[in-house]
Amino acid sequence: MRILVTGGAGYIGSVVSAQLLHAGHEVTIYDNLSNGHRAAAPHEAKFFHGDVTDGARLGEVLRGGFDTVMHFAALIEAGESMREPGRFFAVNTAGALTLLRAMIGHGVKRFVFSSTAAVYGEPKEVPITEEHPLEPNNAYGESKLLVERMLAWFHRIHGLRYASLRYFNAAGAEGPCGEAHRSESHLIPLVLQVALKHRPHISIFGDDYPTRDGTCVRDYIHVSGLASAHLLALQALAEHGQLIYNLGNGTGFTVKEVVEACRRVTGHEIPLTVAARRAGDPATLIAGSEKIKRELGWQPQHPELDDIVRSAWEWHKAHPLGYEGR
Repeated sequence: MRILVTGGAGYIGSVVSAQLLHAGHEVTIYDNLSNGHRAAAPHEAKFFHGDVTDGARLGEVLRGGFDTVMHFAALIEAGESMREPGRFFAVNTAGALTLLRAMIGHGVKRFVFSSTAAVYGEPKEVPITEEHPLEPNNAYGESKLLVERMLAWFHRIHGLRYASLRYFNAAGAEGPCGEAHRSESHLIPLVLQVALKHRPHISIFGDDYPTRDGTCVRDYIHVSGLASAHLLALQALAEHGQLIYNLGNGTGFTVKEVVEACRRVTGHEIPLTVAARRAGDPATLIAGSEKIKRELGWQPQHPELDDIVRSAWEWHKAHPLGYEGR
């Protein structure tokens, strides 16, 4: 297939692009490089610099003819979305709408969407299944949920076939592709920055939650397994018009357990301090991913926490300054 990957120079998009190429697909990456890295995009893929809010530029690229679009280009920081909600709705929601209109205008009828567990909001039950109420408690989650709602209408009216994949916490690295956000907020790379002597300690937000050690529980999924689900969803769209799946490990790890895993893997002490809770942080978020396992035969890869951390550590040791340091 000929596949356009928006955000294909980002963390997850680059891994998916590499797996698509390995599977024999023809891949074109479209990225504005505001958060992605040109060095992360597989060199075998064609590359176009552009923004998803730029309909004219998208039209130029889509005129080349594509079977499918995989959409990863988005702002991802939930905390930032509560300070600048308009920016998130402009990029994540309006940008997706611009992309969808350009797709329909150029006859592209398959779409794989990078969604998020943030569409669920505060969990009413754990593990969280796809039937959980959709009640985002931040603008980031709402900006993604609005796209999911648009997709249902584009399916109904235009016959768009789509898969919406709701991620929990992606982590780890695959080959030359690793996690290097310009403004890092994700736990595992932040802890590894302490081991690399880039920061003096790691701060955890609250140690008085109703969990086994008082710190928040989160579901970490290795990026390789996350990416493989996109290829399975792509295949399944040949027979299904709408697919919605959670993607998680199905196992929760506390913040302190993640820090301990990083200590074991790196051999560094990694000093830890406790700060006040952050507003809106649920105590426990664990994915119920049985639906995609049952329907598509998907399984997480490298589900053990130490294996996830080890792959991330090997990448960060080889890229101590991220992609810019290569």
